[in-house]
Amino acid sequence: MSWNSAVNQSLPLEPLVLHWPKPLRVADDCFFDFCQVNRDLRIERTAEGNCEIMAPTGGGTSWRNSALVAQCYNWAEKEGNGVVFDSSGGFILPNGAIRSPDVSWVKRTKLAALTPEQKQRFLPLCPDFVIELRSPSDSLNVLQDKMQEYMSNGVSLGWLIDPSARQVYVFQPNQLMICLDNPDVLTAGNLLKNFELDLLKIWDVGF
Repeated sequence: MSWNSAVNQSLPLEPLVLHWPKPLRVADDCFFDFCQVNRDLRIERTAEGNCEIMAPTGGGTSWRNSALVAQCYNWAEKEGNGVVFDSSGGFILPNGAIRSPDVSWVKRTKLAALTPEQKQRFLPLCPDFVIELRSPSDSLNVLQDKMQEYMSNGVSLGWLIDPSARQVYVFQPNQLMICLDNPDVLTAGNLLKNFELDLLKIWDVGF
């Protein structure tokens, strides 16, 4: 089945992967420039140096992602110890992959160590907290593998939200994945103090 036909039928599909031979794999700065001239696509790089291309999301997923970012941003502005990034922000993980979580939060102490030049490109660090939002065409297994990659590279907590099933998969380093059925609220303990994600504002599209 083709990529387009799978999208039209709302079937899960994996990203389109471009396999680059090792001698042709581009440096981080060149990959950043490549992504800038292809802004209509969401592009990530695997630890092996291959390029994963994902189509833009539909309206419902875009709205939900905006709602997630808004809740996280509003909390972070009051709490003050970290910064929230949306899905357009790329991070160079320790394993060499370049990933763009739907929502991420990074401690200010990490960001303070970056140069002004580094802050203008993909950030060479691993977020402390990430959220991935499953769209109707996303493969659950692919997203779960991505969450495990985050954990292996230094993320302290990750939430994979599946609106169609009203489930949330909770990931932490060296712990088994936990699946929550239809939760109303998520909390993050001491990592994100006093943060509560209201999922009642996420489950149903607000337009």
